[in-house]
Amino acid sequence: MAIPCKNITNSDMRRPVIQAGFTLIEVMVVVVILGILAAMIVPKIMGKPDEARKTTAKSDIRTIEQALEMYRLQNYTYPDTEQGLNALVTKPEGAKNWQKGGYLKRVPKDPWGNNYKYLSPGVRSDIDIYSTGPDAQNQDDDIGNWNL
Repeated sequence: MAIPCKNITNSDMRRPVIQAGFTLIEVMVVVVILGILAAMIVPKIMGKPDEARKTTAKSDIRTIEQALEMYRLQNYTYPDTEQGLNALVTKPEGAKNWQKGGYLKRVPKDPWGNNYKYLSPGVRSDIDIYSTGPDAQNQDDDIGNWNL
């Protein structure tokens, strides 16, 4: 049994092929809209790196403070200033109930690449944990556990 075939005529071959796509005007409108959005949003995002660094420093200080509190609960005292924050990572001399594996995996650096400062006893509280901020100098812009 033969399958009927449609005869192709010259008029079928002359039909224009419609192609889907965007016109230049549509593309230009999208580019302009994206440009306007970028002009509005980018300055707001780019102006926030200092705020992000301060927030990171505050979070790190809270984490260090919690680790120091755990150290104090197990050893009945905070590490002294000389032992420093490294007492949370490696067992200092005199720590009888030091937690195996430590209280932190490592002591973080502040967002500006400097070491966090630690005083025990502290000037502002029992212990002071702080970052000297972007200027790396002890000044009023320090971020510490007393001003979280």
